[in-house]
Amino acid sequence: MSDPEIPLDASADDSLRAAADPGLTEDMALALLKKPDLPPEALEAIARNPGAMKSRKVKLALVSHPRAPRHVSLPMVRPLFSFDLMKLALTPTVPADIKKAADDALIARLETLSSGERLALARQASGRVAGALLGDPESRVMTVALENSRLTEAAVIRAIMRIDSSAAFVEAACRHPKWSLRREVRMALLRNPKTPMARAVEFARSLPASLVREILESSKLPANIKEFLRKDLHRRTL
Repeated sequence: MSDPEIPLDASADDSLRAAADPGLTEDMALALLKKPDLPPEALEAIARNPGAMKSRKVKLALVSHPRAPRHVSLPMVRPLFSFDLMKLALTPTVPADIKKAADDALIARLETLSSGERLALARQASGRVAGALLGDPESRVMTVALENSRLTEAAVIRAIMRIDSSAAFVEAACRHPKWSLRREVRMALLRNPKTPMARAVEFARSLPASLVREILESSKLPANIKEFLRKDLHRRTL
C-alpha cells in the first residue's frame, strides 16, 4: 500500500519535494517509485537522497523504474546483489538496456558465486545467464541450465561451438530430448570434436547428404569419424 503522505495522484512538484526531503523513509521512497509517471527529476532526487539510498529495496526499485535516467540507473546496476540482478533482468517493465546490463554484471561474477547460487541461477535466471552456465565446470549446474525454460536455441548452439565446451556438456546436448532434435543444434554438434561417434552418425543420417558434406569440410570431428561419415554418405547416395 502507498504511503498516505504521497498519494498516487500527487503532482510532479509534490513528488519532487518528497523525493528531495532529507526525512524520506524507505516506505515513502518505495511509494514514490510505484508511480509509473514519476518525473525523471524526482528519480534523480531520490538517487541523491542518502537516507533513502541506504535501502536495498529502494535501489532496486529505482533502477527498475522505466523513467529512470540512464546516467542514474546504469551505474547502479553492477553493485546490486546477484539475485537482485536476476530479478531486474526478468522484470517485464525494465528497459532492455538495463536488463542487458544486469545480465552482463551477473555473468561477469559467475565464477565468484557458490555452486548453490549458480545452481539456483541455472534454474531461474534469464536465457543469457543460463547460456553462460552451459559452460559451468559442475555438471549438475550445466544440466539444470539446459532445462531452463528461457534458454534459447541460439545460446545452446553458441555453447556447442565454443572451443572449450566440455565433453560432459556436449554429451548432454547430444542426448537432450528437446535440443538434440533441433536441426541447427545437430549441425553444430557435427562440428564439435567431442560429439560421440554414435551420435554423429545418427545426426548425419537425419540431414541431407549435401549439407553433411558441407559441414564435414569445416568440422572438427576426429578424422576417423569424418571418414566413416563420408563413407556412410557414399553408401546413402548409391
